[in-house]
Amino acid sequence: MKQLERLSFLDASFLALESPVTHMHVGSVAIFESSGDEMSINRFRQFISSRLHLVNRYRQKLAWIPLEKYPVWIDDEDFNLDFHIRHTSLPGPGTEQQLRDLAGRLMAQPLDRTKPLWEFWLVDGLPGNRFALISKIHHSMIDGISSVDLMAVMYGFGPESDPGQPEPWQPAPTPTGAELAAGDLGRRLRTTLDRVRTRPERTEETVANLVHKASAVGASLTSGWLRKGEPTPLNQPIGPNRRFSWTTMALDDVKAVKNNLGGSLNDVVLTTVAGAVRSFLQDHRDTDVSDMEYRIMAPVSVRPTNQRGNLGNQVAMWLVDLPISDPDPRSRYQKVAAATQKLKSTDQALGASTIVQMSSGTPGTLLSLGARLAAGRRPFAATVTNVPGPQFPVFMLDAQLVHQYPLVPLWQNQAYGLALFSYNGELTWGVNGEWDLLPDIEEFVGCIENAFDDLSALGST
Repeated sequence: MKQLERLSFLDASFLALESPVTHMHVGSVAIFESSGDEMSINRFRQFISSRLHLVNRYRQKLAWIPLEKYPVWIDDEDFNLDFHIRHTSLPGPGTEQQLRDLAGRLMAQPLDRTKPLWEFWLVDGLPGNRFALISKIHHSMIDGISSVDLMAVMYGFGPESDPGQPEPWQPAPTPTGAELAAGDLGRRLRTTLDRVRTRPERTEETVANLVHKASAVGASLTSGWLRKGEPTPLNQPIGPNRRFSWTTMALDDVKAVKNNLGGSLNDVVLTTVAGAVRSFLQDHRDTDVSDMEYRIMAPVSVRPTNQRGNLGNQVAMWLVDLPISDPDPRSRYQKVAAATQKLKSTDQALGASTIVQMSSGTPGTLLSLGARLAAGRRPFAATVTNVPGPQFPVFMLDAQLVHQYPLVPLWQNQAYGLALFSYNGELTWGVNGEWDLLPDIEEFVGCIENAFDDLSALGST
């Protein structure tokens, strides 16, 4: 029997967090401009089929170890590419707003857990030679950095006309419940033996590493994970339906603010979010923010460079207090920069990832219970994730990627989530909004744009 591949603790937690109203898939809307043959659905399916051997996870589905109820990946003997690659068209005139509306409806639908956890929608009907690709991939399969690496599989450095031919694939037989249990027992024995064989001596360097990790864990725990977030109009019970919108900024403009004010590009992003939330709550929700604590979660990649290209999640989570009570954009920026510098100096990404490692091996039933309890406590108000992409044009066959707008899932009681992606000189913002709590999502996007303009208008420090 093929050796079972268990989901990591973090990957499994995204399954445990999912509910009828919290869909744990990430996604994107990518817009392409074709200079050659039409991207028909049959041509697109052939193109994806020719690359599936490079990403075997896309032909695998979930199975559950008996008693423990912990998930593993197994080959899908009934894999059918037609189920995962779908085709639709926008009605005339094929506007971006119609594309946003379509993306919101598709993102509101959960993925089928009896099949591999992904969907691609090829969308016709945009003006000119453009088409869109809407992707949905379960967060248990992928994180932001590994999704960028998948672009190396799907995208090329120049236009091509040949979609390629599929490689032969023979799925491993579906294991029985007894085989799943026996395979996991064998894994546990191998892990125990490996630990005994490779147990390091307690050198001074090892002790120093343990002390550093302990310090980082302590800093991470005291950063807000044990405190429930303050209630706001944007942190209320949510339903299953979604709206999706986006905006685009020139990457050079964002870098100019960073160079002008110091700090990092991520400081510019987080301060922009702080200003946007402040103005939106005040102007569109009639909320007094003068004494409000507002904490966001920002995923940070801890993926080693030698594991680029592997699927699965290798991220840690920063908690950042955004100073939305501060009316001055320069002061807000200075406070955000100081907060992120502290997170770096105390190595809280290491602390958060260590906590996850310490939780590995938790039985599936306890993992599910713990994940639901943690989500209900909501120690942060929203997710803000920023993923760097290639700074040069990439192509899917003979179509150039023009824009890509990312989507991050919503947690319980969160009206929005922000995902950013930098590509070919631009920084795109994808805004995933809850249908009822954020009916004015375009006004929220406008607040993001205005908050960035406020930072751009500041003189040098």
